[in-house]
Amino acid sequence: MSPDFEYLVPAEHAGIRLDLLLANLVTDGSRARIQALIQEGHVLVDGKLPKAGLRLKGGEAVVATWPAARPYEVAPQDMGLTILHEDDSLAIVQKPRGVATHPAPGSWEGTLVHGLLHALDGLSGIGGTLRPGIVHRLDKDTTGLLVVAKNDAAHLALCRALQDRRIKRTYMALVHGRPAAATGTVDRAIGRHPVDRKRMAIQEGGKRAVTHYTTLEAFRDASLLELELDTGRTHQIRVHMASIGHPVIGDPVYGPATRSSPMRLEGQLLHAVRLALAHPVDGRPMQFEAPLPEDFERALKLVRQRGYWRG
Repeated sequence: MSPDFEYLVPAEHAGIRLDLLLANLVTDGSRARIQALIQEGHVLVDGKLPKAGLRLKGGEAVVATWPAARPYEVAPQDMGLTILHEDDSLAIVQKPRGVATHPAPGSWEGTLVHGLLHALDGLSGIGGTLRPGIVHRLDKDTTGLLVVAKNDAAHLALCRALQDRRIKRTYMALVHGRPAAATGTVDRAIGRHPVDRKRMAIQEGGKRAVTHYTTLEAFRDASLLELELDTGRTHQIRVHMASIGHPVIGDPVYGPATRSSPMRLEGQLLHAVRLALAHPVDGRPMQFEAPLPEDFERALKLVRQRGYWRG
């Protein structure tokens, strides 16, 4: 069997761990998956079976042969999804917290796609078996509105509208601190974190990302923001808010270390509250709004009562 990956380690990579090197080089390789593949014997360094933590010296020949992917079928699952609108072309769905948008490593079951296959009478096939109908995504612990395509023509039209910024996505977030300006724009490129592939970061060579924010309410050490996106990068709002010193409250990745809190937060307080678009077939304007989830409402009520956030 021919190798799927061959790499001659350059001198400047001397000292890096083998698993970290491969996780950064292989586009679909999480570090955990790479470690498992090394342990299973799918990676050779200079013709020998290495350990995942091998420190490379430079000049080694790394050869990997990935195992054939096992077929995976997404089975419909009754998740009690809230469908705000459905017609022959699209559906507007409210994604709950703790639900990944589509199957991926670490989230093979119980995703929004599983629920959509049960709730809807058809989805476009452009996204393949793992992402049928998915036009855009929300992070697992971000709640709110998504538009889903039910046929390929609608999917292509919606993707074009998204790229042309003709789909307006409005979010609400409760963030740490108070922005110096009541309104502002964060225009900073975002790319994969150079070390931790599960995170994104502000990167000079990344993709342009633009987030507009407006302060709706300001408290002593927290603010309720309304945000709109010109682009749709992974973790965009969370990375941008953290980059200006105002991370989303409850964000376990980009926010401050989690401490005991009376709020009982279930994830970051970030919610896709409104979605406005033109119907892909007849062009009629459509707008939808989703109420804040229970834990967001609870946190907002408490911070309004006492005038500050205690995390």
